[in-house]
Amino acid sequence: MAGYGRVFQATLVGALFAAALAPNGDALAFDGAEKSAAAATRPLEIFKDPRQALQAALESYSAGNPASSVEALKYAAAGGEPLAQWKLGRMYADGDGVQRDDYKAYEYFQEIVDKYDEDTANWREKSVVASAFVAVGLFNLKGISGDRLQADPEEALRLFLYAATHFSDANAQYQLARLYRDGAPGVPKDHMQAARWLNLAAEKNHVDSQALLGQMLFSGDGVPAQRARGLMWMTLAREGASGKAQEWIHAQYDQAIRAANDNDRQAALVYLEDHLKRRY
Repeated sequence: MAGYGRVFQATLVGALFAAALAPNGDALAFDGAEKSAAAATRPLEIFKDPRQALQAALESYSAGNPASSVEALKYAAAGGEPLAQWKLGRMYADGDGVQRDDYKAYEYFQEIVDKYDEDTANWREKSVVASAFVAVGLFNLKGISGDRLQADPEEALRLFLYAATHFSDANAQYQLARLYRDGAPGVPKDHMQAARWLNLAAEKNHVDSQALLGQMLFSGDGVPAQRARGLMWMTLAREGASGKAQEWIHAQYDQAIRAANDNDRQAALVYLEDHLKRRY
Protein backbone atom coordinates (compact mmCIF):
# COMPACT_ATOMS: atom_id res chain seq x y z
CA MET A 1 0.00 0.00 0.00
CA ALA A 2 2.87 2.36 0.76
CA GLY A 3 4.38 1.74 -2.68
CA TYR A 4 1.06 2.43 -4.34
CA GLY A 5 0.74 5.63 -2.35
CA ARG A 6 4.10 6.90 -3.65
CA VAL A 7 3.13 6.17 -7.26
CA PHE A 8 -0.29 7.77 -6.82
CA GLN A 9 1.25 10.78 -5.14
CA ALA A 10 3.75 11.23 -7.95
CA THR A 11 0.97 11.06 -10.55
CA LEU A 12 -1.17 13.69 -8.85
CA VAL A 13 1.68 16.00 -8.03
CA GLY A 14 2.84 15.73 -11.62
CA ALA A 15 -0.60 16.72 -12.88
CA LEU A 16 -0.69 19.85 -10.76
CA PHE A 17 2.93 20.74 -11.49
CA ALA A 18 2.35 20.45 -15.23
CA ALA A 19 -0.68 22.68 -14.94
CA ALA A 20 1.31 25.23 -12.95
CA LEU A 21 3.90 25.44 -15.74
CA ALA A 22 1.31 25.69 -18.51
CA PRO A 23 0.80 29.13 -19.94
CA ASN A 24 -2.96 28.93 -19.49
CA GLY A 25 -2.26 27.42 -16.63
CA ASP A 26 -20.60 -5.82 -6.92
CA ALA A 27 -19.19 -8.41 -6.72
CA LEU A 28 -18.44 -12.01 -5.91
CA ALA A 29 -15.67 -13.93 -7.67
CA PHE A 30 -16.01 -17.55 -8.69
CA ASP A 31 -13.13 -19.79 -9.61
CA GLY A 32 -12.74 -21.54 -12.90
CA ALA A 33 -13.98 -20.94 -16.41
CA GLU A 34 -15.27 -24.52 -16.51
CA LYS A 35 -17.57 -23.88 -13.55
CA SER A 36 -18.94 -20.71 -15.15
CA ALA A 37 -19.47 -22.48 -18.49
CA ALA A 38 -21.41 -25.23 -16.78
CA ALA A 39 -23.58 -22.67 -15.01
CA ALA A 40 -24.36 -21.04 -18.34
CA THR A 41 -25.96 -24.18 -19.78
CA ARG A 42 -27.37 -25.83 -16.64
CA PRO A 43 -31.22 -25.97 -16.53
CA LEU A 44 -33.06 -24.59 -13.51
CA GLU A 45 -32.82 -27.15 -10.73
CA ILE A 46 -34.50 -27.78 -7.43
CA PHE A 47 -32.35 -26.05 -4.85
CA LYS A 48 -32.01 -27.32 -1.33
CA ASP A 49 -32.12 -23.80 0.12
CA PRO A 50 -32.11 -20.09 -0.91
CA ARG A 51 -28.36 -19.79 -0.36
CA GLN A 52 -27.64 -22.56 -2.89
CA ALA A 53 -29.98 -20.87 -5.36
CA LEU A 54 -28.16 -17.58 -4.87
CA GLN A 55 -24.80 -19.23 -5.50
CA ALA A 56 -26.02 -20.89 -8.69
CA ALA A 57 -27.63 -17.65 -9.90
CA LEU A 58 -24.47 -15.63 -9.38
CA GLU A 59 -22.42 -18.26 -11.19
CA SER A 60 -24.81 -18.09 -14.14
CA TYR A 61 -24.75 -14.28 -14.11
CA SER A 62 -20.95 -14.15 -13.99
CA ALA A 63 -20.85 -16.54 -16.97
CA GLY A 64 -22.61 -13.86 -19.02
CA ASN A 65 -26.15 -15.18 -18.79
CA PRO A 66 -28.15 -12.74 -16.66
CA ALA A 67 -31.52 -13.90 -18.01
CA SER A 68 -30.87 -17.50 -16.94
CA SER A 69 -30.14 -16.39 -13.38
CA VAL A 70 -33.48 -14.66 -12.79
CA GLU A 71 -35.57 -17.60 -11.56
CA ALA A 72 -32.90 -18.76 -9.13
CA LEU A 73 -32.50 -15.19 -7.88
CA LYS A 74 -36.26 -14.95 -7.33
CA TYR A 75 -36.19 -18.20 -5.37
CA ALA A 76 -33.35 -16.90 -3.23
CA ALA A 77 -34.99 -13.49 -2.81
CA ALA A 78 -38.25 -15.10 -1.66
CA GLY A 79 -36.18 -17.06 0.86
CA GLY A 80 -34.89 -13.84 2.39
CA GLU A 81 -31.44 -13.53 0.79
CA PRO A 82 -30.68 -9.75 0.73
CA LEU A 83 -28.04 -10.09 -1.98
CA ALA A 84 -30.56 -11.79 -4.28
CA GLN A 85 -33.09 -9.03 -3.60
CA TRP A 86 -30.46 -6.40 -4.28
CA LYS A 87 -29.27 -8.10 -7.49
CA LEU A 88 -32.81 -8.34 -8.82
CA GLY A 89 -33.37 -4.71 -7.92
CA ARG A 90 -30.34 -3.68 -9.92
CA MET A 91 -31.29 -5.89 -12.87
CA TYR A 92 -34.81 -4.44 -13.08
CA ALA A 93 -33.48 -0.90 -12.64
CA ASP A 94 -30.97 -1.38 -15.47
CA GLY A 95 -32.96 -3.68 -17.76
CA ASP A 96 -30.21 -6.26 -17.34
CA GLY A 97 -31.50 -9.71 -18.36
CA VAL A 98 -35.09 -8.57 -17.71
CA GLN A 99 -37.36 -5.86 -19.06
CA ARG A 100 -36.67 -2.64 -17.21
CA ASP A 101 -39.22 -1.97 -14.50
CA ASP A 102 -38.44 0.74 -11.97
CA TYR A 103 -41.30 -0.22 -9.70
CA LYS A 104 -40.18 -3.85 -9.45
CA ALA A 105 -36.66 -2.61 -8.73
CA TYR A 106 -38.05 -0.33 -6.04
CA GLU A 107 -40.00 -3.21 -4.47
CA TYR A 108 -36.92 -5.43 -4.20
CA PHE A 109 -34.83 -2.65 -2.66
CA GLN A 110 -37.70 -1.68 -0.34
CA GLU A 111 -37.93 -5.27 0.89
CA ILE A 112 -34.33 -5.06 2.09
CA VAL A 113 -35.03 -1.76 3.85
CA ASP A 114 -38.24 -3.04 5.46
CA LYS A 115 -36.62 -6.19 6.83
CA TYR A 116 -33.47 -4.50 8.13
CA ASP A 117 -33.16 -4.79 11.91
CA GLU A 118 -30.25 -3.09 13.67
CA ASP A 119 -30.31 -5.63 16.50
CA THR A 120 -30.01 -8.72 14.31
CA ALA A 121 -28.20 -7.30 11.29
CA ASN A 122 -25.45 -9.32 9.61
CA TRP A 123 -22.67 -6.80 9.09
CA ARG A 124 -21.25 -8.83 6.23
CA GLU A 125 -24.29 -7.57 4.30
CA LYS A 126 -23.69 -3.97 5.33
CA SER A 127 -22.83 -2.69 1.85
CA VAL A 128 -25.87 -4.38 0.28
CA VAL A 129 -28.24 -2.89 2.85
CA ALA A 130 -26.68 0.57 2.60
CA SER A 131 -26.98 0.45 -1.18
CA ALA A 132 -30.66 -0.52 -0.89
CA PHE A 133 -31.35 2.46 1.39
CA VAL A 134 -29.74 4.76 -1.19
CA ALA A 135 -31.66 3.18 -4.08
CA VAL A 136 -35.01 3.55 -2.29
CA GLY A 137 -34.05 7.11 -1.41
CA LEU A 138 -33.38 7.94 -5.07
CA PHE A 139 -36.71 6.45 -6.16
CA ASN A 140 -38.46 8.54 -3.51
CA LEU A 141 -36.58 11.64 -4.58
CA LYS A 142 -37.62 11.36 -8.23
CA GLY A 143 -40.79 9.28 -8.01
CA ILE A 144 -41.79 6.57 -10.51
CA SER A 145 -43.85 7.37 -13.59
CA GLY A 146 -47.41 6.19 -13.93
CA ASP A 147 -48.26 7.39 -10.41
CA ARG A 148 -46.78 4.18 -9.02
CA LEU A 149 -44.65 6.15 -6.56
CA GLN A 150 -45.05 9.83 -5.80
CA ALA A 151 -41.90 11.88 -5.27
CA ASP A 152 -41.19 12.36 -1.57
CA PRO A 153 -37.93 14.29 -1.01
CA GLU A 154 -38.42 14.29 2.76
CA GLU A 155 -38.49 10.48 2.79
CA ALA A 156 -35.43 10.47 0.52
CA LEU A 157 -33.67 12.73 3.03
CA ARG A 158 -34.52 10.35 5.87
CA LEU A 159 -33.19 7.32 3.98
CA PHE A 160 -29.99 9.05 2.84
CA LEU A 161 -29.36 10.39 6.34
CA TYR A 162 -29.82 6.96 7.92
CA ALA A 163 -27.41 5.25 5.50
CA ALA A 164 -24.93 8.13 5.71
CA THR A 165 -24.78 8.02 9.52
CA HIS A 166 -25.53 4.41 10.46
CA PHE A 167 -23.46 2.78 7.71
CA SER A 168 -21.08 5.67 7.01
CA ASP A 169 -21.76 4.91 3.36
CA ALA A 170 -19.95 7.26 0.98
CA ASN A 171 -22.61 7.14 -1.74
CA ALA A 172 -25.32 7.91 0.81
CA GLN A 173 -23.26 10.83 2.06
CA TYR A 174 -22.89 12.08 -1.51
CA GLN A 175 -26.62 11.79 -2.27
CA LEU A 176 -27.46 13.51 1.02
CA ALA A 177 -25.07 16.33 0.16
CA ARG A 178 -26.59 16.71 -3.31
CA LEU A 179 -30.05 16.98 -1.79
CA TYR A 180 -28.92 19.64 0.69
CA ARG A 181 -27.08 21.53 -2.07
CA ASP A 182 -29.93 21.47 -4.60
CA GLY A 183 -32.87 21.59 -2.21
CA ALA A 184 -36.32 20.11 -2.90
CA PRO A 185 -39.91 20.51 -1.66
CA GLY A 186 -39.70 20.06 2.10
CA VAL A 187 -35.89 20.10 2.06
CA PRO A 188 -34.42 23.63 2.10
CA LYS A 189 -30.98 24.25 0.67
CA ASP A 190 -28.11 24.07 3.14
CA HIS A 191 -24.73 24.44 1.46
CA MET A 192 -22.76 24.13 4.68
CA GLN A 193 -24.39 20.76 5.41
CA ALA A 194 -23.74 19.74 1.82
CA ALA A 195 -20.03 20.58 2.13
CA ARG A 196 -19.81 18.69 5.43
CA TRP A 197 -21.22 15.47 3.96
CA LEU A 198 -19.20 15.83 0.77
CA ASN A 199 -16.02 16.14 2.82
CA LEU A 200 -16.78 12.89 4.67
CA ALA A 201 -17.36 11.05 1.39
CA ALA A 202 -14.38 12.69 -0.32
CA GLU A 203 -12.09 11.41 2.43
CA LYS A 204 -13.26 7.91 1.50
CA ASN A 205 -12.09 8.50 -2.11
CA HIS A 206 -15.62 8.95 -3.46
CA VAL A 207 -14.72 10.60 -6.75
CA ASP A 208 -17.97 12.48 -7.43
CA SER A 209 -17.86 13.90 -3.90
CA GLN A 210 -14.28 15.05 -4.37
CA ALA A 211 -15.22 16.81 -7.61
CA LEU A 212 -18.34 18.51 -6.26
CA LEU A 213 -16.67 19.56 -3.00
CA GLY A 214 -13.74 20.91 -4.99
CA GLN A 215 -16.05 22.96 -7.20
CA MET A 216 -17.92 24.38 -4.20
CA LEU A 217 -14.71 25.38 -2.40
CA PHE A 218 -12.99 26.75 -5.50
CA SER A 219 -15.93 28.95 -6.52
CA GLY A 220 -17.25 29.74 -3.04
CA ASP A 221 -20.60 28.15 -3.90
CA GLY A 222 -22.55 28.74 -0.68
CA VAL A 223 -19.42 28.24 1.44
CA PRO A 224 -16.32 30.38 2.11
CA ALA A 225 -14.05 30.14 -0.92
CA GLN A 226 -10.90 28.03 -0.49
CA ARG A 227 -9.56 27.97 -4.02
CA ALA A 228 -6.40 25.96 -3.40
CA ARG A 229 -8.15 23.30 -1.33
CA GLY A 230 -10.90 23.10 -3.92
CA LEU A 231 -8.29 22.64 -6.65
CA MET A 232 -6.71 19.84 -4.63
CA TRP A 233 -10.00 17.95 -4.43
CA MET A 234 -10.66 18.43 -8.13
CA THR A 235 -7.17 17.10 -8.92
CA LEU A 236 -7.84 13.96 -6.89
CA ALA A 237 -11.22 13.53 -8.58
CA ARG A 238 -9.69 13.98 -12.03
CA GLU A 239 -7.22 11.16 -11.41
CA GLY A 240 -9.94 8.84 -10.12
CA ALA A 241 -12.57 9.60 -12.76
CA SER A 242 -13.37 6.96 -15.39
CA GLY A 243 -16.01 6.37 -18.04
CA LYS A 244 -18.44 8.68 -19.77
CA ALA A 245 -20.50 9.25 -16.64
CA GLN A 246 -17.56 11.10 -15.09
CA GLU A 247 -16.38 13.08 -18.10
CA TRP A 248 -17.79 16.20 -16.42
CA ILE A 249 -15.07 15.87 -13.79
CA HIS A 250 -12.32 16.30 -16.37
CA ALA A 251 -14.11 19.27 -17.92
CA GLN A 252 -14.59 20.87 -14.51
CA TYR A 253 -10.93 20.40 -13.62
CA ASP A 254 -9.76 21.87 -16.94
CA GLN A 255 -11.90 24.95 -16.40
CA ALA A 256 -10.67 25.40 -12.82
CA ILE A 257 -7.00 24.96 -13.65
CA ARG A 258 -7.28 27.66 -16.32
CA ALA A 259 -8.95 30.01 -13.86
CA ALA A 260 -6.42 29.30 -11.08
CA ASN A 261 -3.45 31.58 -10.51
CA ASP A 262 0.07 30.55 -9.55
CA ASN A 263 -0.63 30.92 -5.83
CA ASP A 264 -3.70 28.67 -6.10
CA ARG A 265 -1.69 25.97 -7.87
CA GLN A 266 1.29 26.08 -5.54
CA ALA A 267 -0.91 25.99 -2.43
CA ALA A 268 -2.92 23.13 -3.95
CA LEU A 269 0.34 21.18 -4.31
CA VAL A 270 1.04 21.63 -0.61
CA TYR A 271 -2.47 20.49 0.34
CA LEU A 272 -2.21 17.54 -2.02
CA GLU A 273 1.12 16.33 -0.67
CA ASP A 274 -0.16 16.61 2.90
CA HIS A 275 -3.34 14.72 2.02
CA LEU A 276 -1.42 11.87 0.39
CA LYS A 277 1.03 11.62 3.29
CA ARG A 278 -1.89 11.22 5.70
CA ARG A 279 -3.50 8.54 3.55
CA TYR A 280 -0.42 6.55 2.56
